Amino acid sequence: MEAVLWYVLTGTRGGPNRLRILDALDAKPRNANQLAEALELDYKTVRHHLDVLVENGILRTSGDDYGAVYLPTERANHNWDTVEEIMESMDEL
Repeated sequence: MEAVLWYVLTGTRGGPNRLRILDALDAKPRNANQLAEALELDYKTVRHHLDVLVENGILRTSGDDYGAVYLPTERANHNWDTVEEIMESMDEL
């Protein structure tokens, strides 16, 4: 999971927005629309990043498709120190 986190959050162009999404979800679970509003990002952009995070086992959904709330998976929670390390390294750039 650690390697997946580094790749998905730093090895691709969307990494900074994915970090912002994870940071927002760490504060409280939200759906895609709430994330788009809170982060001032396009809804489709947020959905794309959420799909990538779900496909890579970093997030999971709770609820129906449209109003689904996103939460970190157990594996992501277990490796949250890596997420925080990545956030700190991105802040230093």
